[in-house]
Amino acid sequence: MSHTSHTPATPLFWPMQWALPVGVQALCTTRVGGVSHAPFDGFNLGDHVQDEAHAVAKNRALLASQLNGARPVFLSQVHGVEVVQLNAATPDGTKADACLTQEPRVACTIMVADCLPLLFTDDAGQVVAAAHAGWRGLAAGVVEQTVQAMCEKAGIGPSQVRVWLGPCIGADAFEVGEDVRVAFTEQGDASVAERCFKPHPTHAQKWLADLAGLARWRLQALGVHSVSGNDSTPEWCTVTQRSRLFSFRRDGMTGRFAVCIWRN
Repeated sequence: MSHTSHTPATPLFWPMQWALPVGVQALCTTRVGGVSHAPFDGFNLGDHVQDEAHAVAKNRALLASQLNGARPVFLSQVHGVEVVQLNAATPDGTKADACLTQEPRVACTIMVADCLPLLFTDDAGQVVAAAHAGWRGLAAGVVEQTVQAMCEKAGIGPSQVRVWLGPCIGADAFEVGEDVRVAFTEQGDASVAERCFKPHPTHAQKWLADLAGLARWRLQALGVHSVSGNDSTPEWCTVTQRSRLFSFRRDGMTGRFAVCIWRN
């Protein structure tokens, strides 16, 4: 998929099938399109992965051109739980793992290559948000912090929040240790968390974790009923979808795809 010239190839987006309120738009990129060469081919949006800076800049400009005038704000993600409020002046590289805004044409943007990206809005489309959840962020409460910040901002309850889960490492590929299982089973309803872990077929003391399943469980516990997107089937697995998605676990040195949500 590497390109011989640096002519941008049209990006291909992931099918979303998510009912959005009027005035709210969202998208999820893939690795298809863009100008980056292997191993970042082609639509890499990460500026921290050792890809050529001019290629990343070109890819980010290509993404921006698809957002109907909105500006994607790229965070510096650190596997934390901080939710930053975005406006038109928020600089790229702001440190946070979740973001929200009520301002039009400011796109909450999250980059991933195995971690779970989440997009949020409310029934009335008053606020939009996005979060980055690897197992650490998920266990530490990034989803809870994002939903709480959204509800406070829009003056709503969790039952009015709509969430979309993007592609992430799948339940048959995400190998974790006992520490990860304990981090979740010691919180909330342990029996539900337990169902998101199955013993590794060949490694004792290792587990296969369902990251999207864990996020759905946490959202349900919060009272968020409208959850679309990643249903933990192999189609959503970054590791499996080699030609369509970047995966750090699979490839080591690789690019990042992104999710964006914005108000018009």
